[in-house]
Amino acid sequence: MTHLSPEIEAKFLAINIDDMRHTLQQSGAKCTVPMRSMLRATFHNTFMKTDKDAFLRVRNEGDKVTLTYKQFDHTGVDGAKEIEVEISDFTKTVEILQQAGISPSSIQESRRETWHMDTVEIVIDEWPWLKPYIEIEGPSESAVKQAATKLGLDWNNAQFGDVMVAYRAEYPHLKETDTLSTVSEVRFDQPLPDLLLP
Repeated sequence: MTHLSPEIEAKFLAINIDDMRHTLQQSGAKCTVPMRSMLRATFHNTFMKTDKDAFLRVRNEGDKVTLTYKQFDHTGVDGAKEIEVEISDFTKTVEILQQAGISPSSIQESRRETWHMDTVEIVIDEWPWLKPYIEIEGPSESAVKQAATKLGLDWNNAQFGDVMVAYRAEYPHLKETDTLSTVSEVRFDQPLPDLLLP
């Protein structure tokens, strides 16, 4: 049986990027990968053999390309599980999956900047139609909490789960079952989709 690796992570929403960069620098964090564009194809098809909230993702991260199976067991700090492998070609991998009868449900753009502090990774994420947020990922819940405290963030405001937790916070009419996977193109130059209209 393949082991799904847990991701221990928390999001803090609606940040000011310049202020957060200053705080990160003052806290001793180092920017390891500057802000870059990312492109992902997500697959939420009926081929999934689980009743969990799960999907396949092919992602060009700017400095590497990955293929990931991601699953959310619950909405807690350690609720996300994944299996990920680095691959060589975004377009060809998507084409392979399409030839196997698995078509992407959504093509999505975002921007990400990566920082490291002590044992945690901190990313600043920008998505279309959404205020920026940061995500802290570490080897344990205590490490993530310590990093949040060091950055002056209130753990009571931490959010857990995929990017939809940020969209639901900004667009309160969204239901738990609503997902960007129903939006075929999630791009910065696209108008607000029907999903996000009140």
